[in-house]
Amino acid sequence: VAARPLEVDQFQKFIAVRLARGTRVRFGIDMHEKQPSGVSGSMKTASEEGARSLLGKTVLAVFVAVPFVALVVGVPWAFATGWVTWLDLAMGAVLYSVGVLGVTVGYHRLFTHRAFRAVRGLRVSLAVAGSVAVEGRVVDWVADHRRHHSSSDVEGDPHSPWLHGPGTWGLVKGLFHSHVGWLFVTNPTSLERYAPDLIGDRDLERVNRWWPYIAALTFVIPAAVGAAVDGWAGAARALLWAGLVRVAMVHHVTWSVNSVCHVWGRRPFLTRDRSGNVAWLSLLSGGESWHNYHHADPSSARHGVLPRQVDVSAAIIALFERAGWASHVHWPSEQRVASKLSDPGVTASPATAA
Repeated sequence: VAARPLEVDQFQKFIAVRLARGTRVRFGIDMHEKQPSGVSGSMKTASEEGARSLLGKTVLAVFVAVPFVALVVGVPWAFATGWVTWLDLAMGAVLYSVGVLGVTVGYHRLFTHRAFRAVRGLRVSLAVAGSVAVEGRVVDWVADHRRHHSSSDVEGDPHSPWLHGPGTWGLVKGLFHSHVGWLFVTNPTSLERYAPDLIGDRDLERVNRWWPYIAALTFVIPAAVGAAVDGWAGAARALLWAGLVRVAMVHHVTWSVNSVCHVWGRRPFLTRDRSGNVAWLSLLSGGESWHNYHHADPSSARHGVLPRQVDVSAAIIALFERAGWASHVHWPSEQRVASKLSDPGVTASPATAA
């Protein structure tokens, strides 16, 4: 497959973020950027490529580690010292919800699996909302996730936990790889193969071009609000809670669908992989952790199809449908759900009917 040139500015060339299932974040120099006229890509030296790779992985490590430290160290310290306000928590919660639902409803169910059709304004809005999650461009996210489904938990899956050796140590390595380690592996996904339908979409191309600035605004705006209320201290608190902690929560919840939901969880549906339903993740993930049915029926607009399985993303899609903004929604019938059950004694939820 020929390299795809990207018409991007210097900032995007330095920070190319790619996250699948949220999932993949890759910070580094774009490996597909145009070469100067008359210069062949083969003229690059191994040392130049190595330096680019090292720089990219170093930047990625910083963007992965800093929010995580803010979550596990900064949060206990802030609560212990009272360095938090309701405004900080509210801004973080709003941005978390917008980002997660932008990924689950937009990046995942609409753009990746085409579980429904959306009017133009909703399509663009969902692509922008997904950018708020700081999980990369929609086209890269979609390509990585479609690749995951094409070879789930077998060779070729970019983030399976089951391909790293036998025994407990193999599983430990696999869990790390599927959760965050795969982000550091140079194994690019072909957009031409996995997302050809999105490459020529002008609206998405604009969002793709602007997503780094959208992501940056999710830090700048809370800081500005915090500064307006409480000066520099308010700005710093907002950056912690609505910036770093929020990003860490979004990323680790999404990454847990790749890792946790492919190791643990109930498997009432027949699939060719080890996807499972993990109830405690359902609210935080917007319903994505009902992962077993998703792999049994990827184009379904609803993942939580059994009784008492709350699926917030499906509820949002239903609201869009009632408003006339979404159509051709793939609601699974009770018969369809029943046909995919491995245990005939389990009944489907009446809420799955369209």
